[in-house]
Amino acid sequence: MPIGPEPAAEPVWFKSSYSGGNTTECVEAARSPEGLRVRDSKDPDGPHMVVSLEAWTRFSAAFAK
Repeated sequence: MPIGPEPAAEPVWFKSSYSGGNTTECVEAARSPEGLRVRDSKDPDGPHMVVSLEAWTRFSAAFAK
């Protein structure tokens, strides 16, 4: 019987340092082979999006100015 690839480990989510100080503006991120996963921390079972690390770097750099 052939054995398929190992299932991907669950992503390790962390609160973004760009999140606001209150509980209504929380973004969580997780690194993955595809790039960076981003989700709303108030809805952890909801949808998330994946962006390339290059795109995330450029996006966050625009707000650091």
